[in-house]
Amino acid sequence: MANAADYNRWGSSEARYQPALRPSWHPGCILLTVAGFIVWWPIGLALLLYTLWSRNMGCWDRDRFAGKMERMQSKMDRMRSRMDGFGFGQPSSGNRAFDEYRMETLRRLEEEQVQFKEFLERLRHAKDKEEFDAFMAQHRTKPNPSPDNSAQG
Repeated sequence: MANAADYNRWGSSEARYQPALRPSWHPGCILLTVAGFIVWWPIGLALLLYTLWSRNMGCWDRDRFAGKMERMQSKMDRMRSRMDGFGFGQPSSGNRAFDEYRMETLRRLEEEQVQFKEFLERLRHAKDKEEFDAFMAQHRTKPNPSPDNSAQG
């Protein structure tokens, strides 16, 4: 039986309490858009499209989307593990050889999925490390003006 205290519904506490990077709909923006529609509809339409496409809505945030997908995947995995305990596994086709083949194939695919996720994580880590190393190399090569040169000038 699951313990409700162990269930973390919204992810880590650090992710929950981060301030929003983009402002949401501001009442002044809404009033300006409505006034634009009242004065001349193309102005209101232009303001509405600008507001939607200027990424102020917050739905273009990749990290947020990735977090939602990870939470959905974990919920599906949890649900699958619960259903396996109740006998809601794969229905039998009546052919034991095929059922064994199917179970082996599904197990192999799940292992490949885990390996692929680990590969993607290593790839992201390598890319981040490469970018950081390039950043550090760029900042190390800049000559620092010494106080002796400025005094001689």
